[in-house]
Amino acid sequence: MKSKRIISAILSLTLFASIVSGCTEYEDGDEKVYSHDEAITELEAFNKEIDVDTLDAPIDIYSDDSENHTLADINTYPLKTEGKGDINIEIAAATEMSSDAPDDWMNVVASRFNKEEKKIDGKTVSVSVRKITSGETLTYMTEGNYKPDVYVPSSDAWGQMLSAKGVTTVKLTDKLLGNTAGILMEKKTYDTYKEKYKEVTVDKVLDAALAGDLTFAYTNPYTSATGLNILSAMLYAFDNKNPLSDNAQKKLLDYQKQSPPVAYTTGVLRTQASKGIIKAMVMEEQAYHNTPELKDYVYTPAGIRHDHPVYTFEYVSKEKQEAAKLFTEYCLSDESRKLADEKGFNLHDDYKSQENGLDGNGYLSAQKIWKQNKDGGQPIIAVFVADISGSMAGKAINNLKDSLISTSQYIGSDNYIGLVSYADDVHINLPIDKFDGTHRAKFTGAVKALDIEGSTATYNAVLVALKMMLDKQKEVPNAKMMLFVLSDGEQNRGYNLDRVAPIVGGLKVPVYSIGYNLNNGSRANNELQRLSNINEAALINANSDDIINQLRNLFNVQL
Repeated sequence: MKSKRIISAILSLTLFASIVSGCTEYEDGDEKVYSHDEAITELEAFNKEIDVDTLDAPIDIYSDDSENHTLADINTYPLKTEGKGDINIEIAAATEMSSDAPDDWMNVVASRFNKEEKKIDGKTVSVSVRKITSGETLTYMTEGNYKPDVYVPSSDAWGQMLSAKGVTTVKLTDKLLGNTAGILMEKKTYDTYKEKYKEVTVDKVLDAALAGDLTFAYTNPYTSATGLNILSAMLYAFDNKNPLSDNAQKKLLDYQKQSPPVAYTTGVLRTQASKGIIKAMVMEEQAYHNTPELKDYVYTPAGIRHDHPVYTFEYVSKEKQEAAKLFTEYCLSDESRKLADEKGFNLHDDYKSQENGLDGNGYLSAQKIWKQNKDGGQPIIAVFVADISGSMAGKAINNLKDSLISTSQYIGSDNYIGLVSYADDVHINLPIDKFDGTHRAKFTGAVKALDIEGSTATYNAVLVALKMMLDKQKEVPNAKMMLFVLSDGEQNRGYNLDRVAPIVGGLKVPVYSIGYNLNNGSRANNELQRLSNINEAALINANSDDIINQLRNLFNVQL
C-alpha cells in the first residue's frame, strides 16, 4: 500500500510537471482541454492507478418486450388548466401554447372560457389543458391508450400520422393559431451565406452544409414538430419526385455523416447558439420571437405551416364533441386572436406551406428513415456509468434500474454498449459489445444485479469507461463515442472533475448526465452540469416522474 501511494504521488507530480512545462493545454470556453493525443496519454496514466474488476453479467432470460414497452404515467405531463364543469373536455395541446408565459396562450384562453360557465342543454362546459408535445401525444395515443377529447398539435402532419395509425379524427378547424417553422441564422453567418447562395431555402442550406460552409442543426423529429417539418423538407429537397426513395435516403445518410448530432431539445440548440457553436438551426417563429437572446439571428420560414389544427375523435361522445366545437369557436374570437398576436403567433400569415410530397404514412416512414440514418451509417460506442454508492440507496437506485431496463429497447442493435458501476472501486459489469439479443439480455441482467456499496468515485469510473471505449474503437474505427453517467453527483473518492475535465474535452466525447436526488445550485447538480457542458451534451434531472420518457427520447436521438 505504501509503494502504491508513492507511485501515485510520483504520477501526480509527473502529470503536473507536464502541464506546466509546455503541454498544449488550451481554453475551450471556460474549460481547460488537452489535445487529443495528450488526453489519451493522461487517460492511460490515470487508469493505471484505478482499482477495477470485471464481473460476470447474468443473462436476464425473463425480460420481454412487454416489460420494456413502458411509458411514464400520462400525468407526468401536467394539466396546466383544470375545468370543473358538468361537461369537461381534456385538450392535449402543443407546448408552445400550453406552457408558462409567454407560451401560455391556450391556458389563458381556457381559464377565461371556464369563468364564463357556458352551457349546453343546461350543463356547464369547461376545458382542461394538458401540456404535451405533438409527438408525445401521438406516442401516448397509439402506444399508451391515452384518449384525450381534443388534440391541438403544432401542424397537420401529426393529425395525418394519427389517422395513418388507425385513429379516426374529426377536424374542427384547419387553423387555430398561425405559426411557421424555419431556419435561424446568426447575422454575420446569414450575410456570408447570402453572398454565395442568394436565398435561404432548405435545399440551398443543405448545399451549404455539404460544402462545409455552414453547420446546420435540427431537433428530434419523433417529438419536435419543427424537427419533423425540416426533416421532411430535407428529404423532399434530396428527391422531389419521391422523398422516401433510396436516392433520398442515401443523400440523407451522406448529410448525417458531417452534420452535428440531432439536438435532444430545442434548449440544447439555444445553449449552443448562445455560445457561438451553432450558427444555423431550426426553430418555430413564435419561439424565436419570444427568445431575446437570439436577437442577432435572422429567421426565414421553411417547410409546412404550423397552424395548430384542432381535432376531436369518433370515440368522443356527441356531448363532448359539441363542447369542443364551442371552445374552438371561443378560441377563434377576436379577443383570443388579439392575445395570440401578443404571444408571438400569426406573424407570417402570408407564408404558404411548401410541398413535401408526404402524407400520414409518409411522415411515419420519414421518421423511420431518419432513425436508420441519423448517425450517418456510423455505429455508436456507448458506456453507461452507474453510481451504486450509499447515497443512491433506496428510490434512486431503483429508479435507475427501472428506467434503464424500460428504455433499453430504444437502443439500436447495431450499436456497441457497455456498463460500468462504481462506489469505492470501479466494476466493469458488462464489457462493450454489439447490442444484439444476447448482449441486450446481459445488459438487463447486469442492471438488475446492481447493488449498493460504499463511497463515490465518479470520475474514476468515467476514466475507466473512456478507456473501454477507446479500446473498442480500435476494433470499430468509424464508430462515434458517447458516455451516460447516472449519479447523484456527490463525488468524494478518487480523481476530481478538475483532473478529468481536460481529458473529456480532449477526447471530444459527449457525456450525458442523468442526475438523481439533485437540487438546483447544489455541488452535485453543478458538477454534473459542468461534466455535460464540456462537449455540449445535456443534464437530465431524474427526480422528475417522466425520467423514462426523457431517456426514451434521448436514446431515440442518440442511440
